[in-house]
Amino acid sequence: MDRRHFLRVGGAFSALGVGAPLALQLAAAGSAAGQSAPDYKALVCVFLFGGNDAHNMVLATDNDSWTRYFNARNTGTDPIALLPVGTAPTPVGQTNPVTGRVSDLGSPEAWGGVLPITPRTAQTVPPGTNASSRTFALHPFMGSLQTLFGQNRLAVLANVGPLIQPTTKAQYQARSVALPTSLFSHNDQQSTWQALSAEGAQSGWGGRFADLMAGMNGQNTLFTAISTSGNAVFLSGQSVVQYQLSTGSQPAVVVSGAQGSTLFGSSLGPSRVRDLITETNLTNNFAADYASVVTRSLNASATINNAFTQSAVTGVATAPAYTNPLTARVETNTLALQLQTVARMIAAAPSLGVRRQVFFVSLGGWDTHDFQNATQPNLLAKVAHALSYFDGALSNLGGLDRRNQVTTFTASDFGRTFNTNGDGTDHAWGSHHFIMGGAVNGGDMYGQYPTLGADVAGFNNPDGVGGAQIPTTSVDQYGATLGRWFGVSDSDVDLIFPRARNFPSKYLGFV
Repeated sequence: MDRRHFLRVGGAFSALGVGAPLALQLAAAGSAAGQSAPDYKALVCVFLFGGNDAHNMVLATDNDSWTRYFNARNTGTDPIALLPVGTAPTPVGQTNPVTGRVSDLGSPEAWGGVLPITPRTAQTVPPGTNASSRTFALHPFMGSLQTLFGQNRLAVLANVGPLIQPTTKAQYQARSVALPTSLFSHNDQQSTWQALSAEGAQSGWGGRFADLMAGMNGQNTLFTAISTSGNAVFLSGQSVVQYQLSTGSQPAVVVSGAQGSTLFGSSLGPSRVRDLITETNLTNNFAADYASVVTRSLNASATINNAFTQSAVTGVATAPAYTNPLTARVETNTLALQLQTVARMIAAAPSLGVRRQVFFVSLGGWDTHDFQNATQPNLLAKVAHALSYFDGALSNLGGLDRRNQVTTFTASDFGRTFNTNGDGTDHAWGSHHFIMGGAVNGGDMYGQYPTLGADVAGFNNPDGVGGAQIPTTSVDQYGATLGRWFGVSDSDVDLIFPRARNFPSKYLGFV
């Protein structure tokens, strides 16, 4: 750790009082980490704000599971059930032979069947599933992810969510085990996924990773935790300050007049403005602290914007045009733009002397209580488009293939109900997620894909309560597995994810 970072860590931790032992252990671990592992690694969290309905993203297609899925979702004023593998798209205006409904661009009839994937390891058939084996598929608009799965660079983590310990349906109903607080609440569950506790948490597990690894980044510790999606508790650490970037050609915000060669025709103008706004010889403590922050921001923005003029950075491929599959119109894919900025930052890492980075990007709009057919398919298509672009961009950054050094993973508030409310789905619990990268043991499904059913027509779903799936894998296990790959030691994993030890397998093996 460089001297300034060490002092900042010490200052931050000294204010923690009774929390200091944990903090000091992390600080010591960060110092040790800074002396080893000269390679580069990055974690990229793709957060889907609003709660993605993963039941229409990763589907079980064995006959028993599919029958329950289709019966539960092919109802209501605007049925959200997708069509089976091998179903050809029905031309707009014609009647679909499976559903008997007239096709339009905004209906599943026009999209064709779900896309089959074959995990390398057969999934265990859980109780209540009357099938000899299980088969799976992705949403019809995620063809590029079907390809990445087949190339073993994409994995699926099934039925993951916040848990204190393994929880059965009977235990949940009897409240006989500890449960996460404020389940089904957007703000609280976003915080729980990012920081392992409800709204009000001060630091996230990505920020805690950054605390440990910042010492590996020399003088540029400020570029350890980076968000292109505003302030995120996921990246808040005890000592690390998350750095926020835009998706423009100059991603670091500049102060008008203070950064440039001239101001009002004067070459001295910019330096005079900088002197005024960074003056730290002030008697007002708040003003002095503010000036210190502004100074740091000015220096960092100049460093970043200069780094982004290098050929290795300017040569990062841009995402191909994105076409909304529901409207057939070209539109902006903001997630792809964010991942382009991340790719450029990774390309700039060697010149910045940065060896460990944690990124946060996001896409909103997933709260599909209503009009799910008009919203979610386009969002899923954007995720597939953006991840496929990012994988390709990382394959040639400044002439180097960086895919083995970058692991990208999705997260969201929660899953959604298996049953439909008529034209959408409601807040639930367990969900399915993607992990992508060259180091990922891809082409496989991890965790236990649940028994499906909506507790209707006499079927008592052993994994579900009120339409929600009880997770069989915890967020702590998810994060612990990612942290171990990132270079976090087993002992520090236990500090950051103490509940992971409550489960049979702390590490899930997907990377």
